[in-house]
Amino acid sequence: MDDGSPGLVQAADAPKPGPKLPKPTGQDSAARLARALRFRFRDIGLLRTALTHRSILHEVAVAGGTENPATLTNERLEFLGDAVLGAIAAEYLYKLDPDADEGQLTRRRVALVRAETLVRWAREIDLGSYLYLGAGERPGPSSRDRMLAGAFEAVIGAIALDRGWGAARKFVLRLLERDAPDILAEAEGVANPKGRLQELLQEHYRRAPDYETVAAEGPDHARTFVVEARFDERTLGRGTGPTKREAEQAAAADALESLSDGSLEALDESAGS
Repeated sequence: MDDGSPGLVQAADAPKPGPKLPKPTGQDSAARLARALRFRFRDIGLLRTALTHRSILHEVAVAGGTENPATLTNERLEFLGDAVLGAIAAEYLYKLDPDADEGQLTRRRVALVRAETLVRWAREIDLGSYLYLGAGERPGPSSRDRMLAGAFEAVIGAIALDRGWGAARKFVLRLLERDAPDILAEAEGVANPKGRLQELLQEHYRRAPDYETVAAEGPDHARTFVVEARFDERTLGRGTGPTKREAEQAAAADALESLSDGSLEALDESAGS
């Protein structure tokens, strides 16, 4: 398969073209996710492993299982997927800006593949509903985010092993080409309402705004956060988003819009300037 990727990264033992693979069948999580992603796996067991969290190990031990724990969970595939994702992001950035130096490329790659982005992509495909977890496992919000980010990387690793670099590259590039411009703009400060609002208030009042999450709505895989930007107990703006960070950016943008309408004068009165 000619996917346009550099020859150096083409695996020597990449799967050879062959008969069209059958559609995944069955109602287990791996088969359902494969159908949702429209991927036909040669070995659906790889995807099943990518979805298996280490919380199942306690049950395996209780049942007297003798398998190597490292082969039962998605941590090895997460390791592989992290490397594959980083390489694809690096190639994307290298071609995107021929004049960028190593430091710029590194900072941009870190911005592209941060955990928050992986969690958002994982939620887009409702990845949390496909995970194999130990009985009674009820992770908190931060633990669940780490779980989703790791599982997303593991899925990338499974795709790379089963279908080759080209398939993994196509899967990741579709997301990067859609989201990278906004992510990089924010990272470079081109579209950073929070930064601009902080600079404005620091310049005039030597203080920064506060952000308060006032609501979190929707199911775990499709959360919507509502955040208010506040200053001196006054609400300057309100925003929503699928993550707290994005909701804060939206609230800051709303605050900047209201301040551009002359609200600084009112703030001067409340701040005693």
